Amino acid sequence: MALVWFAAGLVALVAGAELLVRGASRLAVSLGLSPLVVGLTIVALGTSSPEIAVSIGAVLGGTTDVAIGNVVGSNVFNVLFILGVSAMVTPLAVDSQLIRQEVPIMIGASLLLVVLVLDRELGRAESALLTALMVAYVGFLVWQSRAGARRRRERESAAGPVLPENAIARAARSGWDGHWAVQVAMVLVGLAGLVLGAQWLVEAAVAFARTLGVSDLVIGLTVVAAGTSLPEVAATLAAAWRGERDMAVGNVVGSNILNIFACLGLAGLVSPAPLQVPAAVMNFDLWVMLAVAAACLPVLLTGREIARWEGAVLLGYYCAYVAWLVLAAQRHDALEAYSGAMLSFVIPLTIVTLVASTIRRPSRRGGAR
Repeated sequence: MALVWFAAGLVALVAGAELLVRGASRLAVSLGLSPLVVGLTIVALGTSSPEIAVSIGAVLGGTTDVAIGNVVGSNVFNVLFILGVSAMVTPLAVDSQLIRQEVPIMIGASLLLVVLVLDRELGRAESALLTALMVAYVGFLVWQSRAGARRRRERESAAGPVLPENAIARAARSGWDGHWAVQVAMVLVGLAGLVLGAQWLVEAAVAFARTLGVSDLVIGLTVVAAGTSLPEVAATLAAAWRGERDMAVGNVVGSNILNIFACLGLAGLVSPAPLQVPAAVMNFDLWVMLAVAAACLPVLLTGREIARWEGAVLLGYYCAYVAWLVLAAQRHDALEAYSGAMLSFVIPLTIVTLVASTIRRPSRRGGAR
């Protein structure tokens, strides 16, 4: 039975991701929005819905610490695993807006969360602040995209004869999925497929793991934590495969921002008591999330793309992070030696490589000019 649910979940994820990305990209043109903004808003909000549901459900169920742990773990997974795998499939070109605006906002949101929970709890006033920031951020993105499109049309009009203003929109309305109502339906059906597919896959994976004798703790640290991010995995890979690379990277960055603003903001508002931050999350995982967010900036600055080798580095770090979690959960004797090796060799080597790549690539661009 678990095999049937696994297959059904995989089909639902693939079909849902295809419908979501196709519908969202067509809807972006119809509404005059860029694919990047759609990835940062519509797709990011939709693929973050499992995290939102898990966080609110955990709060209502009395396990408030799960809400923060879910967000922190998902943000680490989104950057290290999803961007890593996607870049290994195809190098991801990065829009300058992401480097200039969204990645600093993601770093700022992560830093804000760290500051807000220094007292090891997230109160209702702090949750209201995060929710207000979510509304302001989404509204600002939509306004910015519409204003940018209007300025581009004005520049084109001043430059001379151009295609009619709505020529691209008319092209987007051609075909069976040309009407905006069909595009919205595709987005909604795609999101439903992603959420259901993720749920079925997680249930099947948990059943497989228990059959193999894997402990519930390891399952929670790996299968369940990654399971709520499966919609981001499917949507990002589908966007990269279809050539919508702005949407692919924008989905991950937008999801991380909205995980903090929306998931924790809404969960904190419905919670009858402040959200308690587990000591393990406060002492380790929260700082890993902040470091991962900050590491995005130098990675994206190296040629304004995430190359395949950089994707391999990100994926390797996620595997190392999961290995540390498992060793720490089991209080394994190898934990101290493993941590020492990571701190004294692997991380410094990666930093040196990134710095050398950052210096080398601008010099190549300068030589080409």
